[in-house]
Formats: sequence, structure tokens, C-alpha cells
Amino acid sequence: MSYPRIREKYYTEKKQVFCIGCKGIPAEYGGFETFVENLTLHRISDKLRYHVARIARDNDRYEYNGAKCYNVKVHEWGSGRAIIYDMKALKRAIDYCRQRPAIKEPIFFIMACRIGFFMGHYKRQIKKLGGKFYLNPDGHDWARRKWSAPVRLYWRISEKLMVKYADRIICDSKEIEKYINTQYSRYNPSTTYVAYGADLTPSTYADDDSRYKYWLSEYSTSKGQYYLVVGRFVQENNFDIIIREFMRTDTDKKLIIVTTPNVKLYNALDKKLSFSKDDRVIVADSVYDKELLKKIREGAYAYIHGHEVGGTNPSLLEALASTNVNLLIDVCYNKETAGTAANYWNKEDGSLAELIGKVEMLSSDEILYWGQKSKARIQEHYTWQSIAEKYEKEFLGILD
Repeated sequence: MSYPRIREKYYTEKKQVFCIGCKGIPAEYGGFETFVENLTLHRISDKLRYHVARIARDNDRYEYNGAKCYNVKVHEWGSGRAIIYDMKALKRAIDYCRQRPAIKEPIFFIMACRIGFFMGHYKRQIKKLGGKFYLNPDGHDWARRKWSAPVRLYWRISEKLMVKYADRIICDSKEIEKYINTQYSRYNPSTTYVAYGADLTPSTYADDDSRYKYWLSEYSTSKGQYYLVVGRFVQENNFDIIIREFMRTDTDKKLIIVTTPNVKLYNALDKKLSFSKDDRVIVADSVYDKELLKKIREGAYAYIHGHEVGGTNPSLLEALASTNVNLLIDVCYNKETAGTAANYWNKEDGSLAELIGKVEMLSSDEILYWGQKSKARIQEHYTWQSIAEKYEKEFLGILD
């Protein structure tokens, strides 16, 4: 593919950073997509230029948030397709730099550990360009219960090889950074910690906005009368425990799970729990309107978080930024993120049900107290402005 000739000064004056591994921006849904959108939106320095790959059905190019975006033609998304996408996106980025000798020391920033088996080949090409390979390892993808044993083994080995070849590893969780340095100490990895971010700006939708009112009416509820869960409908998010425990309570509020389709898991859980017979439990459709989803979070009585696979979870940060009361499964990653700004439950029978019972008794002042704590937690540690600035310093080689 040919590109327009641009003066060499354009490349020599800016550090070129190629972001690979998200589905693209503008973001509709997804952690890495939201991250890259905010990374580009809150760019401070004029000394770097972001290039962002986007999964698509064509090979077009466009600009968004000041980033040069390029489509990579992959028709479907899934574990196998995601590997192909990462490889094609990385190859396009390397070829782009080859055609422009003026680009010096480019950075290829790859999110997730999907292409470790092929990374040795690409690392040699990156080295010839004088470039660097930066990695965000994400969480423990190999630990997801949906994977078969062979797929888990693939993810394990792929992770190891990605760490081996990385010049710099940026972890969004201190626990993940600790794991990388312990598990792969033989590679002496160069790591740092930069968190994920969240937006404290209230939703642009008012309480009486027709879109929010329609969503409430669709599920026969009202503001403050529902517990909320947001996340992919997968086993490691512990929907079975959340639903089981909620059904044990006598609350008249709803449990609304905003999630992705997974008919197989839905049917398996319903067969086990018969939750479809409890009109308080609702598995709702995905919400792709970001302002509406934020309003739904703001209107929830409490947010329940069952994600236990490693890393700083985007939906948890968004809940802390928008929902007053947050009930989290007690794992190290969630405690690192929320600290004392949330309440915790475990997998033991009755744990979450008991916590819901206590939350039901909160006064309005106590609810506001928890909301102030959670928002202060975001303000202190997780604003997008501070996250974007820290990434820029990493890419520009500026040490604090």
C-alpha cells in the first residue's frame, strides 16, 4: 500500500508510537479501545504521534483525536482472528516505517499477549528499524475458564514469549507487575506501573432524558431501584455466584446484568439456578451508548463486581467513578484498585447475600459517603489526564 509523501521533518520531530491490539477508535465498547481513545484524546506533548490499528473490512486510513488510524482487514473477531489481526496490524506498522527512513526509533506498543509465538520474527524486524517493542500484558488471559486446556497452554507460552522479547512492559496493575517480575525473572524484564483511567464527568443525560427513561421502563425499574452488573457474560466474572446470592435476598430491587450475548452460558446457569423464574433478575442487552451506560451506572442503587481475572478492570473504575455503592469480589486486583472505597464479598455461601442485606439498610447519608470515597479514589489515582501523561513520559523516555 502506498502512502502520501510527507516532509521528513514531520517524522524527525515526533516520536512515532504504533498502538496495536485494540479493535480501534473511536471506541464503542471494550477496555483497550477506551484506553487508546483516552490516550489520544488527552495527549499533552506535541513531540509524539500516535498511530492506531483498527479491525475493519477494508484497508482505509483516517485521523481521529490527532492520531493516524489505519484499518486492518479482518472480517470477524475471536481468539484466532485476534491473533491474525495483531500480526497484520504489526506488519503494516513495520512496513510503514520501512517506507519512511526519516522515522527514528519508533515504538510498537502491543496490548495483550496473543502473538508471542511470532514475536521473535517481528522483534528482529523492529530492531533493524532501530525501534522498540513495548507491551501491556493485560491480565491473566490463560486463566479464563472458557478456554480449553490446549488454548490455555497457548496463552501461557505466548505470554512468556511476549515478555521475553519486550523492551519495556507497562502494567496497569501493581499485582500484574509483581507477577511479571516473579514469573519471568530469568528474562530480567524492564517493567513499570501505569494504571488504567476513568472519567469523573457526569453523564450528559438528565434523569428525565427519554433514552434513560425508556431503558428503565424496558426493565420495569426506576432510578435507585436496581443493582447493576456490567461485563462480558463469561464464567470468570462469577455471574453464577452473583445471581445465586441475589436470589437469596428479600430485596424488592432488580438485579440488572448489562452484558454480551452468551446463550450457552445463560442456559447452563438458568438450568442450575432457575433465575428466569425470578422476575427480579434481568440479563439485559449490551449498551453501546456511552452516555446512557454512564447514566445507568449513576442511577444504580449499587454495583456488583465479580471479575476476578487479573489486572485493573475498566468496568470497576467506571463504577467507582459513577456509582455510589460498590460491592466487589475480594481478590487482590480489586482491592488494589478500590482500596477502602468499596465493600467486599467472597465466594462462600451467603457472603454476598449478607452484604446486600447490609447495603439495603444504608441511609441516604451513608450512600453519599461511599460515593464520595469512590470518586475521591478515582480523582487521586485514575484520571485519564494523569494516565495519558504518564504514558507519554514512557514513550518519550522521560524519567521522573
